[in-house]
Amino acid sequence: MNTLFHGLVDDAGLFPPTQLSMAGALDRHIADVKEGSPVLTHRFLCPSSRLDELRTLLMEPIRIGLILEAPRVPSFDDLDVELIEVRLPAAGELPRHLPVYYEPPREPGWLDVVAGLPRAKVRCGGLSPSLFPTAAELGAFIQTCVDGGIPFKATAGLHNAVRRFDPMLAVHRHGFLNLVTAVCAAVDGGDVTAVLESEDADELVRLARAVSDETAARARELFVSYGSCSTRTPIKDLRNLGLLEK
Repeated sequence: MNTLFHGLVDDAGLFPPTQLSMAGALDRHIADVKEGSPVLTHRFLCPSSRLDELRTLLMEPIRIGLILEAPRVPSFDDLDVELIEVRLPAAGELPRHLPVYYEPPREPGWLDVVAGLPRAKVRCGGLSPSLFPTAAELGAFIQTCVDGGIPFKATAGLHNAVRRFDPMLAVHRHGFLNLVTAVCAAVDGGDVTAVLESEDADELVRLARAVSDETAARARELFVSYGSCSTRTPIKDLRNLGLLEK
């Protein structure tokens, strides 16, 4: 399949708006692993406060992305934790043997913080309009990461492939196809913000298909993955756009 979409989506089923129960999220995750879609990372994102609940219900090993919520890092030696995500400021010492993705608050000077991070995380939306960065803000984050060679993850708000207006929140929701192709534009020196602002599905598909193998590889080396509470919608959208075989 296209390098751009391979291992793109982390399983964030525990998080809003889907917010499955632990049992429901695990059942869905195991089913996804068995189905084996290459679009999914098959990594289960779990808040640190729910690790004990996870242990109680876990019937077979799964790959985990740990969302650290408190200064104290819980013990997880019995679990297959691949990476950690944490909001800044982060207190306490974090494990050195795992990649850590740091999410700075989006406030004045935040891009200077991003530029100094080994790995970064960006929030693309949430339950209130204030949590959605503008296309210019998100584009500046992407360009900062590409220029600095900083791997990053994304979270929240990326429900569909193409940018669209949400009348309930009166805000534009970023599309994950916009995000992927915007990273490619940043790698190639293109107009990142314009790609993020596009609501033209056909044009975004054209851009994705025109990406060179070299650019695709570099873009995905930097854009590691994003968390989605739905694991079906990204696959469905890519199929409907003709970017994934049905």
